[in-house]
Amino acid sequence: MKRSILFIVLLINVFTYSQTVVKGFVFDDKNANEKLDKNEQGISNVAVSNGKEVVLTNASGEYRIEVGNDNIVFIIKPSGYAFKLDEYNIPKYFYCHKPLGSPAFQYKAFEPTGKLPKNVNFGLAKIAESDNFTGLIFGDPQPYFKEQIDFFSKSILADVITNNHFNAIFGISLGDITGDNPDLHLPYKQAIKSIGLPWYNVMGNHDMNYDAKTDSLSDESFEAHFGPNNFSFNYGKAHFIILDNILYPDPRDGNGYWGGFRTDQLQFVENDLKYVDNDKLVVISLHIPLDDKEEGEIAFRQPDRKKLYDLLKNHKNVLILSAHSHFQYQSSVGKEQGIARENPIHEFNVGASCGDWYSGVFTANGYPITTMRDGTPLGYALIRVNGNKYELDYKVVEKPVDYRMSIYNAKVVPQRKSDGWSSYSVYANVFLASENDVVEYRIDNGEWSKMSLVKEVDPAYVRYAQDWDYIKNLELGRRPSEPIVCLHLWKALLKSTLSLGNHTVEVRAKDRFGRVFTQQSTYAVAKDPTLELLK
Repeated sequence: MKRSILFIVLLINVFTYSQTVVKGFVFDDKNANEKLDKNEQGISNVAVSNGKEVVLTNASGEYRIEVGNDNIVFIIKPSGYAFKLDEYNIPKYFYCHKPLGSPAFQYKAFEPTGKLPKNVNFGLAKIAESDNFTGLIFGDPQPYFKEQIDFFSKSILADVITNNHFNAIFGISLGDITGDNPDLHLPYKQAIKSIGLPWYNVMGNHDMNYDAKTDSLSDESFEAHFGPNNFSFNYGKAHFIILDNILYPDPRDGNGYWGGFRTDQLQFVENDLKYVDNDKLVVISLHIPLDDKEEGEIAFRQPDRKKLYDLLKNHKNVLILSAHSHFQYQSSVGKEQGIARENPIHEFNVGASCGDWYSGVFTANGYPITTMRDGTPLGYALIRVNGNKYELDYKVVEKPVDYRMSIYNAKVVPQRKSDGWSSYSVYANVFLASENDVVEYRIDNGEWSKMSLVKEVDPAYVRYAQDWDYIKNLELGRRPSEPIVCLHLWKALLKSTLSLGNHTVEVRAKDRFGRVFTQQSTYAVAKDPTLELLK
């Protein structure tokens, strides 16, 4: 009798796990009950993926796709349709198929999901969707403690809400959702839902299961909270791709991690792009930057980087959004870098929405200033899409929307009769700037002169960090990190042959989108007491 029962159990297991095809319908969920009712129609030509292959629904809205024991099946949102959202505003566009569950990791992930249902259906709601829209982009929130989620809420989230979300229609967080603690994914979701928008999340190197033995399993806890970490969706004439680009354990030595892609991830991108018009704007969101500016290491596996660029060669308009660095920069990759394409690929590393890991003195609103190591103040990015074109903005927390630079200069310089220029400088740290931007300055409404792009640390950040070394009593907060070279810093000399008294220095910057931003500062010209002494 026992042998018969054991045989039946084995048969059931074989039957359960030998089901290699998932099927179902993508349908117009008119009554929003998430069920395919008799009077509801299927939607044709909707892309469905298992994270590697991509298929289209037929004329009846039906799809079929193979799965193994570790797959998340998802639909790729077509333009003009919306997903149903869960209680945290995470779009409900996927089905997790993990019949064996997750390994026994430190942080909880999946229990066995069991037998595939007869059909896995996905409902969509038809909406009027404009080709012109705005999306919110956050770099690393990276809280290590629940208190830091509170800092994130009081700074980044409060500023977004104060500005009425800039009428954005969705948001993306670019990885390091937490700081080495997947149990904080839930408090993060509870915080982010206050924005009230559909939210998409990228996995970062601080979101992983570090006890995973293979890269494909390092995302189990992340997937349990957010769904697939390689997927795509459409809004208007733009196609967005979300990718996990952390290889863990590092395939070189099994220690730590390395930026890169598995073969199946690149196959997903290739299969996905087959159904994306070449004229569409393609926006790829990932964590570790492809064009890495961190000195002293190669942060990304170069063949993977080249393969991704090759897959994008027929798409004219491509933007890469990255984070990870806790400083900010832009770059372009094209013919000059050996990439065969007419329009360079633009990458914007937005920095981190935790700034310098929640360091610095506390503001009156209860969160640390947390300026990034290159002097970029705490903030977040916006992407404004117009058809297949885009503009980027960087919004500094608690500052006006057009606040785009900080100016540092000497407050008083000694008067000179000749020479015309002092040995004192004015610096402009222009956020969201690239090396091709034009930055100029003038004094007292005089002629505009170009400033020089320099690779130096921002002196304002140096002063800000060193202030901590002179305090006699410890204050609430953590000392800022050591400064690093700023990649968007311009410099010029202050004029010293002016009349005694106060003078205005004005800086203007013209960015890659043709927009002009200005900022002013002042300094005084005074008699030099040393010269008076030498008379």
